[in-house]
This record gives sequence, structure tokens and C-alpha cells, in this order.
Amino acid sequence: MRLWDYRLLKVLPKQQLVSQWRECIAIKRQWEKGTLKHRLVSYVMDHDRCYFLAYVIRVGNEMVKRNINFQRKYADEIAEFCFNHRTGTDGKMGLYPEHNDRYLQQCLYNLEEKYDRGIISDEEWAKIEEFWDDFIREKLMEENDE
Repeated sequence: MRLWDYRLLKVLPKQQLVSQWRECIAIKRQWEKGTLKHRLVSYVMDHDRCYFLAYVIRVGNEMVKRNINFQRKYADEIAEFCFNHRTGTDGKMGLYPEHNDRYLQQCLYNLEEKYDRGIISDEEWAKIEEFWDDFIREKLMEENDE
């Protein structure tokens, strides 16, 4: 299980994006049952559930943008789960602080391994590399401005 860094959603290959939708559904189901114990995603329980909903909305929006069919009823179920069982006090639909630059790099290495094993095509990897190059360029510009 993994929630890809939110910044990668726009360049995730279709297979990984669809799988991410399924992951979100699985996370919600396990969380609801109290069986969510996977170390890579259990951090979601440390935050208001609105963070999870915000992430799910981002995944769904990306799927809509790419004309990928998915069952929106699950988004409604997740929204109900999040709004009816508030866990935090802020109520913001924020971004997970765990999705920081270090986590982004870890996700990129994971995608690179998928590329190296032939799971991701050259064309899909080129989009990811372009994203990474732009990200690094922006970081360098920020550092130079400081």
C-alpha cells in the first residue's frame, strides 16, 4: 500500500493512477474496520479525515481529467466516512505533511524501479522525468532567491 505524493498524481501512469483509486478505497475500508495497520499508509489516521478526502478528490479529479472511468459512488462513501467521523480539530482539507520533498523523492525512486522493470513505458517515464527536472529547477531557483 502507498499513497503517492500528491504532486505526482498528474504524471502517474494510468495503471498506477487507477491502482491509487483502488488503494484509497482499500484504505477507507480498513480504516473503517479498524484494521489499517500498513506502515506506509497508517499515517493517515494521525490527521483529520478531511486530509484523506482531499487526497481522494485529487485522485478522482485526475482520473476525470484523463477520462478514466471509475465508480464515483466510492468517492461519496469516502466523503461520508470522512465527514461523519471527524478525527481532528482543524477540519481543513489539507495536504499530508508526510508528503514532503523527501517523500516525493522516495516515490520517484519507486517509480524509477517500476520503469527499470518494464512496468512503466518509456513515454510514461519521460513525463515523470520532466516533472522531476522541473521540480529540481524550481527548488534551485528558490534557493538562489534566498
